[in-house]
Amino acid sequence: MTPAPPAGTIHIAGKHVSRLGFGTMRLTGAGIWGWPGDRPAALNVLRQAVHTHGITHIDTAAAYGPHTVEHLIHEALHPYPQNVLVATKVGMLRPGPNKWKPHGHPDYLRACVEASLRRLGVEQLDLCYLHRIDPQIPPAEQFGAMNDLQEEGKIGHIGLSKVTAEHIGAASREFTVAAVQNVLNMTDHDDPTVELCRDWDIPYVPYRPLNAGTLTATHGVLAPLHWLLNLGDHIAPIPSTTKPQHLDQIVAAASEA
Repeated sequence: MTPAPPAGTIHIAGKHVSRLGFGTMRLTGAGIWGWPGDRPAALNVLRQAVHTHGITHIDTAAAYGPHTVEHLIHEALHPYPQNVLVATKVGMLRPGPNKWKPHGHPDYLRACVEASLRRLGVEQLDLCYLHRIDPQIPPAEQFGAMNDLQEEGKIGHIGLSKVTAEHIGAASREFTVAAVQNVLNMTDHDDPTVELCRDWDIPYVPYRPLNAGTLTATHGVLAPLHWLLNLGDHIAPIPSTTKPQHLDQIVAAASEA
């Protein structure tokens, strides 16, 4: 029997997926670098998310590892169930552990997309975010590159990550923004794009919904997720964990919220 999707469903990138997604950034080594210390456990928690709990929105990025998490997702879940959305991100360099550098040159974005297609084992990325706006390159060039990749069929839908309302407006002149992914939680709660996305019918995917575990320590799991989900039906959080027991708690809390 297919489990009920946690917290109901939401329409993202042409699919009805669980409102509660699963973020995969922690499925690496220290500093979001390299392979996880316990690779079988990482594979297990991915399978548990989809096959045990009915989570059908998996969020990752080429920069996680870098590259290692996309390999893990392929190993754990490929061939992907038809109802599962695997979203990835491109446009970030990783000079070393805990180091991140936006790089939005069109040639680099293209190379990232091509590599993610190979690692994930697909002909088209269901949903691909521009991971960051590179301040050294005109945003229009970065948006144009993503639009070109979509027109070529290599990207199905395009999202934006860590952006302002102005970025969303500018990008919308090049393509339909399929989702926005910004940090949002009970501590970091001031983001005007939440209202914009509601008004424009854009799914809003809050990353760091439990504030890297600090909110769980003080409020438990239910209160932070309940706070987010009550902001609107367009909210689809993507908490991350490496522990099956913690994932059980997150899913239970989302189902109660």
